[in-house]
Amino acid sequence: MGPRVAAALVFGSSAAVLVVEIVALRLLAPYLGLTLETSTTVIGIALTAIAFGSWLGGRIADQVDPRRLIGPSLGVSGAVVAFTPAVLRMTAEWAPAILLLIASLTILVPGALLSAVTPIVTKLRLTSLAETGTVVGGLSGVGTVGAIVGTVLTGFVLVSRLPVSGILIGLGALLVVGAALVEWRTRGWSGTPALALVVVAGGLATTVAPGRCDTETKYHCARVVADPDRDGGRTLVLDGLRHSYVDVDDPTFLDFEYVRGIVSVVDAAFPEGEPLVAHHLGGGGLTFPRYLAATRPGTRSLVSEIDSGVVRINRDRLGLRSGAGIDVRAEDGRLGLRRLDDGSRDLVVGDAFGGVSVPWHLTTVEAMTDVRRVLDEDGLYVANLIDHGALAFARAEAATLDEVFEHVALVGEPGDIGLVPSSASGGGNMVVLASDRPVDLRAAQKALDARQTSWRIATGDGLTSWIGDARPLTDDYAPVDQLLQPQ
Repeated sequence: MGPRVAAALVFGSSAAVLVVEIVALRLLAPYLGLTLETSTTVIGIALTAIAFGSWLGGRIADQVDPRRLIGPSLGVSGAVVAFTPAVLRMTAEWAPAILLLIASLTILVPGALLSAVTPIVTKLRLTSLAETGTVVGGLSGVGTVGAIVGTVLTGFVLVSRLPVSGILIGLGALLVVGAALVEWRTRGWSGTPALALVVVAGGLATTVAPGRCDTETKYHCARVVADPDRDGGRTLVLDGLRHSYVDVDDPTFLDFEYVRGIVSVVDAAFPEGEPLVAHHLGGGGLTFPRYLAATRPGTRSLVSEIDSGVVRINRDRLGLRSGAGIDVRAEDGRLGLRRLDDGSRDLVVGDAFGGVSVPWHLTTVEAMTDVRRVLDEDGLYVANLIDHGALAFARAEAATLDEVFEHVALVGEPGDIGLVPSSASGGGNMVVLASDRPVDLRAAQKALDARQTSWRIATGDGLTSWIGDARPLTDDYAPVDQLLQPQ
């Protein structure tokens, strides 16, 4: 085998392994969350595939003609890759208990087969022991460069321009074409036509698999669902979860209870109708910024929404108009905070979630200190928390805010916030508020009752008891993915 062909095979197969790894994270995020555990699991499986494939490819190449191995390795991996989107989405819908097992196989099989290409090609290139170091080192370097290119290309180009299913089907097709070219050169293995049909079948299966999106953004599988009971009602669904409800005709209509909780607290904390200068960490469907614009004319809301695709959906599908006093920036919330001037905001709202996970860097003492910095002396921070089970994350976040602000209160179902025995706790949404000036909690409770919620407010010794020995989160210690328990 010539050096150029060998380099092309090693480069391409190594790049393909990293494409599969990164896109697998995208496919699994709607069902497992984009958490540290998910990322660690996928990376661990991919590294296992690389190690096993390299070992097995080397052993087999010493026992049979290596030329007979390259075509099957490329072709079979291509077929598996092309079927991966349909298989994972069908499994998640119909057999979620085995999703992780199936996901592991869809990474292990193509990863191992593609990783086997490097030792097989190395075997074909080694013609003299005097060149061992040059050949092995050179191909190892080419493989590493291929992995880097696959990573950068996927993260910066492919994911932002193509649906993940399209990326994998396209990659599968390229791998089968590569197998056909190798077959043509060696006149060996002849299974390419059958595998080409498998790739086509994978593409067709993806079109009918559950979990399809209106739009695949950089971060989410997004859909907008019309409310049959309200002409203007729209639900923004991200990664299969109802993320926001917007009435494009009546922004004062609030469907989600936690939004009614935030509204009750804010309306009690500031004079009725007074315009505010607000910053929102996380945008979603912009339900609350729309409410502020409608009920407090002149309010200026700056929103940090990391997903530019969600921003486009707001403009194209959810009726966001320019001139409404809502400025949305596609940026990370922590970085957006840093750009704000000291004492420049009356209100900061935290409502950033990625599927079933929470951006940990928006939960820490350092992040909350930055929130406090941008608030004026009468400013208010209010945030949506989601937790279940022992509510370890919610307790830790309340402890974190207690480290930074003079006054902290928690709003939620009585059983969740410690106002009735813990056996009544079911978890879900809670709203936490923090400030350096007292908030009229009686007025807030009145507003909660008027908005037909059963929520109550915990503060003072009751909140301290509820927090217990929970440890505040910091940039150096924030195991949010381990603390938070999804439903």
